[in-house]
Amino acid sequence: MRTQKQTFSNSEGQRLSGRLDLPADQHPFTYAIFAHCFTCNKNLTAVRNISRALTQNGIGVLRFDFTGLGQSEGEFADTNFASNVEDLVAAADFMAKEFGKVELLVGHSLGGTAVLLANSKIDSIKAVVMIGSPSEPAHVQHLIAPKKEEIEEKGVAEVNIGGRPFTIKKQFLEDIQNRNFEEVIHGLEAALLVLHSPQDLIVTIDNAAKIYKAARHPKSFVSLDGADHLMSDKEDSFYAGEMIACWVGRYIPRPKENPLTTKKQAVVRTGNVGFVTEVVTGNHRFIADEPIEVGGNDFGPTPYDLLVSGLGACTSMTLQMYARRKKWDLKEVTVHLRHQKVHAKDLGHIEDAKGKIDYIERCIEMEGDLNEEQKQRLLEIADRCPVHRTLHGEIVVKTELLKDS
Repeated sequence: MRTQKQTFSNSEGQRLSGRLDLPADQHPFTYAIFAHCFTCNKNLTAVRNISRALTQNGIGVLRFDFTGLGQSEGEFADTNFASNVEDLVAAADFMAKEFGKVELLVGHSLGGTAVLLANSKIDSIKAVVMIGSPSEPAHVQHLIAPKKEEIEEKGVAEVNIGGRPFTIKKQFLEDIQNRNFEEVIHGLEAALLVLHSPQDLIVTIDNAAKIYKAARHPKSFVSLDGADHLMSDKEDSFYAGEMIACWVGRYIPRPKENPLTTKKQAVVRTGNVGFVTEVVTGNHRFIADEPIEVGGNDFGPTPYDLLVSGLGACTSMTLQMYARRKKWDLKEVTVHLRHQKVHAKDLGHIEDAKGKIDYIERCIEMEGDLNEEQKQRLLEIADRCPVHRTLHGEIVVKTELLKDS
């Protein structure tokens, strides 16, 4: 997963702090926004784990701190449920301008309730996910119940939530009380996925039942059996992320690509943007690319990375084959390699060489009970590995156009 720091402005001009998580080896086929739980922040372990699972499935995820939380500007006391929704809309506008339209909203706890309402204000949304979410914003009143009377009388009070002090104003109470959320749920036009744990002691499972009953199809439910509200066990949050990624494919399908096949040993394909290159050899598929400084995305190894890797793999395999045949105690071989273009004159043992030449450094580590004579013999064998011989031998590359291309 690649992560980029992002900042954008909310409706009040305050800067909100975010992280854009991207797939490690490809461009995202769609984007999502993740809304964290009440008084949490974008770096909650469960948020990062779910985001990682989504990026592994080709989805870019923006997770950010709501106004007044984490590294975002503003005062939490001046926010309410409506301002959280506006922050989500601002995040979607930012993504549409800078990266691409957001088609998936994911919310945890009260964040799930917020994305449900934000959906109606973001035209591009095709799917909404609620994780451990209350069926209405007023559910959070139990968190501030000890100070509710003081808030009503004085208009403000300090409340301890999760071991941290937060200032809550009366306008927050009024905002969460004045909403008919059942109508919002029933009016949802995007596909809905509800994930909830039967063991959730903070937001009980009956909330999920109310949400599911009020929603229209297409709607789905996944039980997070055994998980606590914050999904503190990483297996629970990874599972939730995998379920979301699998489910969302039904409503936001990946663009179809022509399968890359060949009757030859290998086939590669590079598009007309950047240098990301698909490589298929036998049953194996991977990505090659160029570094960012030369116009690539660094999604995969460079062609020369692959070249020296082939030499290294062949070297270590050859040494193990030889040692096993000799019954020598070679437990492990590690080969370090580097390719460079160097001036021939810097390599004094090469006669009559001019200009720059290809130079590969190969350093070999051997683990095992080997004497010096055995180690020296294995170094000699390294120079006899098939790929080494190919590189030093005469190579003919015949290039022609494929028929009908």
